Amino acid sequence: MVNTQAQQTVSFRAALAVWVKVGLLSFGGPAGQIALMHRIFVVEKRWLSENRFLHALNYCMLLPGPEAQQLATYVGWLLHGWRGGVTAGTLFVLPGFVSILALSILYAVYQQADLVLALFFGLKAATLAVVVEAVFRIGARALKNRVMIGIAASAFVAIFFFELPFPLIVLAAGMIGIAGGRVRPDQFCVIQSPAADDEEAGIAISDATAVHTLPSWGRAARVSTLWVGLWVSPIVLLYATLGPQHVLTIESVFFSKAAVVTFGGAYAVLAYIAQQAVEVYGWLQPGEMLDGLGMAETTPGPLIQVVQFVGFMGAYRHPAPFDPIVAAILASVITTWVTFVPCFLWIFLGAPYIERLRGNRLLSAGLSAITAAVVGVILNLSVWFAAHVAFARVAEWRGFGVRLLVPDPSSADPAAIAIAVAAFIALFRLQWNIIVTLAVAAAVGIIYSLLARPWVLAA
Repeated sequence: MVNTQAQQTVSFRAALAVWVKVGLLSFGGPAGQIALMHRIFVVEKRWLSENRFLHALNYCMLLPGPEAQQLATYVGWLLHGWRGGVTAGTLFVLPGFVSILALSILYAVYQQADLVLALFFGLKAATLAVVVEAVFRIGARALKNRVMIGIAASAFVAIFFFELPFPLIVLAAGMIGIAGGRVRPDQFCVIQSPAADDEEAGIAISDATAVHTLPSWGRAARVSTLWVGLWVSPIVLLYATLGPQHVLTIESVFFSKAAVVTFGGAYAVLAYIAQQAVEVYGWLQPGEMLDGLGMAETTPGPLIQVVQFVGFMGAYRHPAPFDPIVAAILASVITTWVTFVPCFLWIFLGAPYIERLRGNRLLSAGLSAITAAVVGVILNLSVWFAAHVAFARVAEWRGFGVRLLVPDPSSADPAAIAIAVAAFIALFRLQWNIIVTLAVAAAVGIIYSLLARPWVLAA
């Protein structure tokens, strides 16, 4: 029931129940999670007005990390300060952490079991359709003129053919956007900041109630000291006890770096993580990244939680001196820690200052260009995944500073291609829910792999 009082207050206990609900229901990736929070926070609970919700979302999109988790942290912080922010952000991640840990153990221990392989056969193919759907979804919002299309195309060429680092692409896009916003704001200011609210009656969070959000240098120093300390302490401990070459130390440093460059959501950085995990460190096989993404898509929580699976498998395969499962569980914890602790730092430190930039034209231009570049990066991810879903063998040709993927036509998998196409139709034409689509694909994969595939391979 909608609260229509002139001013409402929200107790911490009442908010806690909502954070548990949001965490358990946060399926469907960023789009579904943001839609869920909009309905709860704006429509049902009236914690925020429409404009303030959109403001908060825009702020979170400026920061590295999963915008949905940061949005929950942001709202919790607005309601009850740091205690509310920590509670909201942690409960948003916890159900997904537990779910992916259980699935990772099942995957690692029983990976050769027919049922597990069959389950991920269908999930892997359908997940490709989800990634392609993300290209269209974000592209429709960001690529509104030729300038934005050009930035997206340039980003795709830079990362797919020339393998330029993702952080460099994001930085270049942001600088181009800011510069372009000075000269042609009509072309570069695609993502506009919403107007300020004039009406806050009946809303729990307003400028009058959120006085704890006012920035100060003393507050910034305290926040930085606390959260940077929490972030780096486990890394220092691992370095001192296990050494710089141990897999847990390497993962803690690697995923800390990834947490700093995850602008634009999980899809944008997955190509970078997949390339490093597969080609540089040998933690995963190419197809296994899709298995992990399938886990993240079918469990609650941020999609970037897929890094937990990557860390788990890396430590499981390089466990010394620990038992493989012990090493893998430790890797899950440390990977999740270094991925999400920075998110709290960005919100608690930066949000008060970012609020002062409402309606800033150059900020809008920079965000618009970064979002366009993210479309190109996700397209790169789609092509990379498509090659490894459709073909069992994919070689690489390198020359003149260019990298090309060269699939082996004889290794094409018609069943995987058919499931991916069917999932694509279900998402785009039939408007199926992502969870339903992946569940059906998993069921089809199990039936095909256990019943039909042995006959196909025998033939």
